[in-house]
Amino acid sequence: MNSPKISRAIISVSDKVGLADFAKGLTAAGVEIYSTGGTRTHLTKENIPVKDITDYTGFPEMMDGRLKTLHPKVHGGILCRRDNINDMNAILENRMLTFELVVVNLYPFEATVAREGVTEEEAIENIDIGGPTMIRAAAKNHHFTTVITDREQYSTVLEQIEKTGTTTLQLRQSLARDAFTMTANYDNAISQFFINRLEGEGFPNSISTKYKRKNVLRYGENPHQQAAVYIDTNNKTASAITARQLNGKELSYNNLLDLDSAITIVRTFNKPAAAVIKHNNPCGAAVGESIVEAAQKAMAGDPLSAFGSVIGLNHTLNAETAEFLVQPEHFIEAIAAPAFDTDALEILTKKPKWGQNVRLLNTGDLNSQQQKWTIRHIEGGALIQEADINSDPEDIWSIPTEKKPNPEIMNNIRFAWELVRHVKSNAIIFCKNESLIGTGAGQMSRIDSVEIGIKKAGERINGSVLASDAFFPFPDSIERIANLNIAAIIQPGGSRKDVEVIEACNKANIPMIFTGRRHFKH
Repeated sequence: MNSPKISRAIISVSDKVGLADFAKGLTAAGVEIYSTGGTRTHLTKENIPVKDITDYTGFPEMMDGRLKTLHPKVHGGILCRRDNINDMNAILENRMLTFELVVVNLYPFEATVAREGVTEEEAIENIDIGGPTMIRAAAKNHHFTTVITDREQYSTVLEQIEKTGTTTLQLRQSLARDAFTMTANYDNAISQFFINRLEGEGFPNSISTKYKRKNVLRYGENPHQQAAVYIDTNNKTASAITARQLNGKELSYNNLLDLDSAITIVRTFNKPAAAVIKHNNPCGAAVGESIVEAAQKAMAGDPLSAFGSVIGLNHTLNAETAEFLVQPEHFIEAIAAPAFDTDALEILTKKPKWGQNVRLLNTGDLNSQQQKWTIRHIEGGALIQEADINSDPEDIWSIPTEKKPNPEIMNNIRFAWELVRHVKSNAIIFCKNESLIGTGAGQMSRIDSVEIGIKKAGERINGSVLASDAFFPFPDSIERIANLNIAAIIQPGGSRKDVEVIEACNKANIPMIFTGRRHFKH
């Protein structure tokens, strides 16, 4: 099948960046340009020869621009098959022109509805009708018609036209794929707008997500698994995926998972905070009066496990913090922070071995809006829930034990309760001086998590607080820590054996807080 010579183009775009240079290139290559409305005006101002679609069709634009290109003389010229005698006879009999190139991008619907206070009328007027129709027609007929839907495609198409007068079938197929993807995403955005308007804040009857591939990764969780990372184009949250990588090797699948956990933890705190993540659990986390203090305390939480970890910070990484992190005993895979000082970058990137390998991610402001929902894919579908991101109100807390927590340790208790929700269930953590010193995570029984947390904390456990993400089903965990001088326990409560757990705390003279709210993380 021969590729038809590109003699005529229809151009109708909202995004006019780079259009003039592209159109000049088409004109120089002998391509006749037809256009509408604002696009025609733009090209005319640039002294580019352009013909008005209305002069060709014989019908004016009408209904405030709603009706422009929806005409047989337009779509016949786009859809006709050059190897079909009936199609070509119809072109001749009806005095139609053929259009071998269609250049269209759409009304900015998503940008419009993203504006605060946008009305339904404004949204509706930004639903493009003629544009998607031309795009779909050209994409369907890609054996004969070239379709452009993104200004990034201008140079590739123009280069082929300048060299050969046409485009390759391979390119047209690729452009058609992109075109159908674009119209599908556009329709999805419109659908979601009306779903949100009509169904309010609850769970909609249907959900469509729009992901755009960012990178193909070296491999997935394991070397035998292929993987890629995609951006949720509706997401407005600073994240590991949207962060700007400043240095280091390509991020791996596991790096991204761990960085996501680190960022999620540190954005929880207003004070300078650091989180050290290993295998998707914090092996160290802390807040401090400065970011270097937070990093020092976090790295001291479990130095053995911190080898080969990733770190998240919620304040600018400065030179002092960089000097600490590059110490010989530290091996860090990646660091995420809202910003990096120039001096800090110099230290982190020029250190032998460090500068070659460590990935540095500039996330931007971590106080940006967080996603309201979490979606987890399982076989056959997905589970959707509200994100567990809001702090628990202390006015619903209660103290069922005879001994009350010392006011001096309340900051430590609050820190522990904010942190435990980020540890995989069953989660037990020991904290001291607003720093994580012992973690028991992901065990099948709570007493096992207690044992692991005790081992990790070691001698530092004296005077620490214990946080549990869910209730203690039996008093055995309390009995295990009875002689360790634990300063306080914080847990949700709600077990059938709460009375026995309380009695065990009273016997050990340990104060305990019931929060009334569980924080499982499966």
